[in-house]
Amino acid sequence: MPLLDHFRPPLAPRRHRESFHANWAGAIADALNEDLPEGYFAEEKTHQGARIEIDLATFSDDEPASEGGIALQPTRTWAPPEAPIVLPAAIPDTFEVLVFRSEGGAELVAAIALVSPADKERPAHVRAFAIKAASYPAQGVSLIVIDIVTTRHGNPHNEIVKLLQYDEACMPDDSGLNAVAYRPIVRDGAGQVDVWPMALEVGGTLPALPLALDTGTCLRIDLEETYTAACGRRRLN
Repeated sequence: MPLLDHFRPPLAPRRHRESFHANWAGAIADALNEDLPEGYFAEEKTHQGARIEIDLATFSDDEPASEGGIALQPTRTWAPPEAPIVLPAAIPDTFEVLVFRSEGGAELVAAIALVSPADKERPAHVRAFAIKAASYPAQGVSLIVIDIVTTRHGNPHNEIVKLLQYDEACMPDDSGLNAVAYRPIVRDGAGQVDVWPMALEVGGTLPALPLALDTGTCLRIDLEETYTAACGRRRLN
């Protein structure tokens, strides 16, 4: 299925790109869970930045809490003084798939992130996305970043590799849409990051990219297959 422009007419604003991004993340997670070796699992994770507020609330029952008939003391809480410093925070949208190794607990081994318009808009959000993305290979976690945002300029890949101090891996600023795979690896005692950049184009087919689970295991992530599945779920094909 050719790549559609989810950010301009005729799809936008009639069809919500947030729903499609979340659905595509789900399609990728479903495909991964069919192919992952025993002991691994994938989960999609979505969050709409600062537009969704989480309130912390405390509740009290008429009867005191008890365990085995023994009354428990109420939890001691503390209201701190007003913070002397308040920093502005850029809370990016999150549309990603996380792959975990379940042996010995859920250990994160790989991530696939879908770029949102906010990730290419304000400098604070651009940097917040780049810091989060760069933290994955910096911790030995493989990463794929997919950018199909047509209504914003900028290149998240360039921000990521600059933070990793690989400026030589930057693309031209006008290089357009892309999907990039990053594999952290140690060779001859030196840490390195293998990078597979792939150009994307509205109307074109999507590529396959590698996703490393460890130094010896790599999966082929067929973006075209999962994109087609997501479009079918949303009746876009």
